[in-house]
Amino acid sequence: MKKKLTLMMASMALAGFAYAGSGAQQQVDTIASQLGVQFTMQGNLPAKDCSALGADWASCYKLTFTLDAASDIKGKDWTIYFSSIRRVLQLDNDQFKVTHLTGDLYKLEPTDKFQGFTKGQPVQLGMIAEYWQVSIYDTMPRWYVTSGDATPKVIASTDTEDLGKFVTPFKVADAKRSATDNNIIMTTATRYDAYKTTPLLPAGDVAARILPSPVAQKLTGKTADLSNGIKLDTRGLDKTSADALRARAKEIGLAAGSYPVTVRIAPKSLKGAAAKAEGYSLVITPKGAQVVGHDAAGAFYGVQSLLSLVPAQGAKIVPTMEVADAPRFDYRGFMIDIARNFHSKETIIAAIDQMAAYKLNKLHMHLSDDEGWRIQIPGLPELTDVGGKRVHDLSETKGLLPQLGQGPDSSTPGSGYLTRADFIEILKYAKARNIEVIPEIDMPGHARAAVVSMEARYKRLMAEGKTEAANEYRLVDPQETTNTTGVQFYNRMSTLNPCQPGALKFTDKVIGEVARMYKDAGLKLTTWHFGGDEAKNIFLGAGYADKNAPAKDKDGKGWIDMSKQDHPWAKSPACEAMVKSGKIADVEHLPGYFAHEVSTLLPKYGISNFQAWQDGLKFAPGAKDFAAKKVRVNFWDTLYWGGSDTAADWSNKGYGVIISNPDYVYLDFPSEVDPYESGYYWGSRGNSMKRVFSFAPANLPQNAETSTDRDGNVFEAKASKPMPPVEGLSAQLWSEVIRTDARWEYMAFPRILAVAERAWHQASWERPYTVGERYKAGETKLVNAQALNSDWVAFANVVGQRELAKLDKAGIGYRLPMVGAKVVDGKLSAVTELPGVAIQYSLDAGKTWQAYDAGKAPAVADANAAQVRTVSFDGKRFGRATGLIAK
Repeated sequence: MKKKLTLMMASMALAGFAYAGSGAQQQVDTIASQLGVQFTMQGNLPAKDCSALGADWASCYKLTFTLDAASDIKGKDWTIYFSSIRRVLQLDNDQFKVTHLTGDLYKLEPTDKFQGFTKGQPVQLGMIAEYWQVSIYDTMPRWYVTSGDATPKVIASTDTEDLGKFVTPFKVADAKRSATDNNIIMTTATRYDAYKTTPLLPAGDVAARILPSPVAQKLTGKTADLSNGIKLDTRGLDKTSADALRARAKEIGLAAGSYPVTVRIAPKSLKGAAAKAEGYSLVITPKGAQVVGHDAAGAFYGVQSLLSLVPAQGAKIVPTMEVADAPRFDYRGFMIDIARNFHSKETIIAAIDQMAAYKLNKLHMHLSDDEGWRIQIPGLPELTDVGGKRVHDLSETKGLLPQLGQGPDSSTPGSGYLTRADFIEILKYAKARNIEVIPEIDMPGHARAAVVSMEARYKRLMAEGKTEAANEYRLVDPQETTNTTGVQFYNRMSTLNPCQPGALKFTDKVIGEVARMYKDAGLKLTTWHFGGDEAKNIFLGAGYADKNAPAKDKDGKGWIDMSKQDHPWAKSPACEAMVKSGKIADVEHLPGYFAHEVSTLLPKYGISNFQAWQDGLKFAPGAKDFAAKKVRVNFWDTLYWGGSDTAADWSNKGYGVIISNPDYVYLDFPSEVDPYESGYYWGSRGNSMKRVFSFAPANLPQNAETSTDRDGNVFEAKASKPMPPVEGLSAQLWSEVIRTDARWEYMAFPRILAVAERAWHQASWERPYTVGERYKAGETKLVNAQALNSDWVAFANVVGQRELAKLDKAGIGYRLPMVGAKVVDGKLSAVTELPGVAIQYSLDAGKTWQAYDAGKAPAVADANAAQVRTVSFDGKRFGRATGLIAK
């Protein structure tokens, strides 16, 4: 009897467990499907309020989010997880509590005062967050809910990349961060004022422009008809490069045919501008074209110049000419971040094709960061099994915790990695197009994916009783108690510990495996990028002050308890011992020390170049002390905060400087100052096509005369010291808020064409760097503004009339330019940033659309109902529609 009772009780317990589990899942499913979420910006707050909350530079804002249930939800056993790239400082509804987990991940839980969600009775939560919100893209999608062991589900109302679906529309007045923000917010009317100075040029004026522009070009007054296709004689090139050129020709509509194009390599025959590495001459006649390259790259680029002239639409007729050309910079780069959010091999391959077409030659791949590890490393499966995906696993043994609006599993954009075979394929594909792939494994900061993965490995091997193997690649000091917070709000697990023996051994293992991938691709790994950036505690930055400091020392800053803050590794016994031994002066020198140590690994793999973000080498020994033939730095200081001087300092220290300034060539920044344009904006509110084109990378002070700072204000820059020439220019595309491949292409194209122009060609309006020269917009008149504007007009027309159609043919989802429009004398007057792109208009609030013809401008009876947009050349895509009246 007792045995039967025990069995019966056990059965009841199991049934109860099953019921509870089912109930938990039912609650999760109900919240996910029935709970509406709506964000509303309430405005930036006074500095005194923000200081007391501990906000950086006393900057914070208030928002509300409204939770509106479609059916009654009474249970309390649930947790909602959400991403916020802004640090949450305060929540004003006592029915809920919010807790920071790691990075941008927070959880929202009901308190004992929670009264449930009642249909028809929305619940508002007031929240104060750090910094400011001036864009709908400051909000992250894919909130998710879970309960106990229930399967987490994304809240449907947030499951979208169209953030306007749950973010209340911004007003123009909300799109400024402070009273000193003088940026011109782009509306249909302000765009009209900005774009009307870029007129549509006759097609004949566009036909002869090679992109990027050559050093020397002489038109010979005739035309060559390529309509019957081209016959490429590429005996000067290897087969893979020749095949790449034929593929490009086919892509833009040139079949194999009869117009002869001969290609050879003969450096001794070249003179003048073409007589240098990657140089070429191109002669186009009615009967054929001849390309002579200084080397294989030059020959390849000579053919690309011919193809550049070919219209994507209409007759394949090009002007005859003679060209002598070579690049201004040896390093013409594009950094793509596939670590924060993964982007597919196919997207990378497509980008390589366009890089080759516009003569960019360095593909810098950011392969690891806090949010992900994206390359398969034989022997270390956890790097991709754990670090390559983000899932709701609080133990982080199955994957990293979700970040950046991904959601609870790897089915939504963000997770993924390149297999060894994928990477080898990319290497081969890039080599055929004269592009060097530069791998970056970021360390010692931004290393959380590696650290967590190696901790998962440690736990697995310890459970198997393999203590020595478990510790071999461990990246943490288990006795460390340092309290530090990185710039994206991760704790000390975001930095590998350079004082641990496993750190250098791990790095050696990764370098060795990557080098073998190059070898298997038939290549040699020549450059290793160490990363090195931002290994610091954000709370020890200048924008914070100790809460007990005198008022004069904390005015305009966030007040925190500084006694609880540490520099990275400050309380690591292993690092304390290293400082005590005299190897380093203090822990702040560890990134530079570790960079030098990593450089000593390179010679055995035949790697000659070492590269890093410049702040990572702040306390490193001089460039000559590294175990590499050349040491480069990606220079990423903003110019308005003194970047002109610090760039000169790095160049004078003997480093090869790669200009990578965020305020001009960060393509993850918005394309214009508009709350509906995606992107981070900490360095610039908008890096427009024109701003990128107008950038002078070899004379940084000059840019103070032709551009404004982050807040739209003028700034001053002076060439205060000698500066050896910079080595190159690189665009960057970080991916924190770029989750999909489609958004990646939207952000990259067509702005990368302007980067290519500046990397290859030095314009006549770019002044030489001259010590003592001072620049300031509105005061100095050193830059030839007329020449700059004429050059821009020509470039914009070439892109608008010819190059965008080629991107259409390549299947690139580029950003279509916006339209500026006003009602002039009762009729619609419309222009676009890139002349040649077709404009459409609607007079009935977007219900029907018509092609716009300036010669037959429509009358506008109701400006409130009028909208404008652009349309792609292939007619498949449309630009973002905007109304004539700003809200």
